[in-house]
Amino acid sequence: MARVVVDVMLKPEILDPQGQAVQRALPRLGFEGIADVRQGKRFELEVEGPVDEAALARIHEMAETFLANTVIEDFTVRVDGEAAAAGADR
Repeated sequence: MARVVVDVMLKPEILDPQGQAVQRALPRLGFEGIADVRQGKRFELEVEGPVDEAALARIHEMAETFLANTVIEDFTVRVDGEAAAAGADR
């Protein structure tokens, strides 16, 4: 099985209160030098069969219609290299 990762992030122009809360807390916890924090979601999909262009197109459609709110979020779809490399070793 191959793993496909869908990362969903708020669009840059959308306020990210969770990211801001983390950013404000970091210096109090001793972590300096972080200029910005953006919070997002990561979906790891275990795909049965080959991850060809048709499978990626279907996953892109899934992300666009279900996993992300495209009004306020951007997303990326990629095949996980670690899973792909592990599959190549078999």
